[in-house]
Amino acid sequence: MNSRSKSNIFKKLKKRDINRFSIFMAIAFVFLLISKLSNDYKQRIKLQINLANLEEEIIVKQDSSNVIDILVEAKGFALVPYIFSDYKDIDIDSKEDIINRETYFIFDVRKHRYLIEEQLGSSYKLLTISPDTLFLPYSKRASKYIPVVLNSDIEYATGFDIKGNFTFDVDSVKIVGAEDKIQGIKSIQTQPLKLNKVSNLIDEEIDLIELEDIEIFPKEVRVKAEVQRFTEGTIEVPITITGKPEDLNLNYFPKTVTISYYVDLESYSSISVNDFEVQCHYDKDNEGQTYFEPKITKSPNFIKRLSIKQKRVDFIKL
Repeated sequence: MNSRSKSNIFKKLKKRDINRFSIFMAIAFVFLLISKLSNDYKQRIKLQINLANLEEEIIVKQDSSNVIDILVEAKGFALVPYIFSDYKDIDIDSKEDIINRETYFIFDVRKHRYLIEEQLGSSYKLLTISPDTLFLPYSKRASKYIPVVLNSDIEYATGFDIKGNFTFDVDSVKIVGAEDKIQGIKSIQTQPLKLNKVSNLIDEEIDLIELEDIEIFPKEVRVKAEVQRFTEGTIEVPITITGKPEDLNLNYFPKTVTISYYVDLESYSSISVNDFEVQCHYDKDNEGQTYFEPKITKSPNFIKRLSIKQKRVDFIKL
């Protein structure tokens, strides 16, 4: 037998020894673990109280007031679930096990120790429990309807804009929660609607923002808007003087002003001077007044970006 064959046989035997050793170590570890888990240990656990059979309008505040601290003794196997979390839920019947007051429930922990022991199970021995009594604050659920406000960041394509206003598929949404929390809420915003280079109809379903401890129905809305090509236009509109005494004669210049506006192409040809009104108000209490500031008091509601070219109208008393 050559030296190379001897070397291969030695390697195989060595590998088998390592594998056997690993198996024996694993078996020894398992037996050690079982031995350890078979021993009794003490463990602190926090019991989170869940109230069953609550009336629909009751909301129990979820905080440290509904937690019971206990010390239990059990086998290691039974305590494995509490290695990563020391919390356990306990169900209490709000009709039978709780005393109801106007703004809080009272749970006599000592008196209902047996309920806790039943839900823990026979694997656990309850050693200590605190506090003796829990006071669980609650509030009554209320509801109301509030309008939706669009949170938008929209960039339109060159020469395009929205015609009219955004519309929702619902006029308002219903919010449900503790009365003291919802009474100050007047509206609710959507999640941001971000669109770029828009040139067509906007039709998007968008979620509403979440409100802490408050339910919203529905949780999303559909928003629509008509988008069309727009153009700029100008028109000469005569000035109307208001507030002038009948016995006062005035001469003012100019007699008309130029209004520029931004409008969709479809409506452009239908616009006329009768759609606008520009007024200048005479203040009889201001003797030193020598000019007016013209203001647009009437215009079509579908027009955007109105402006008057002439910012001042001079006048003299005759």
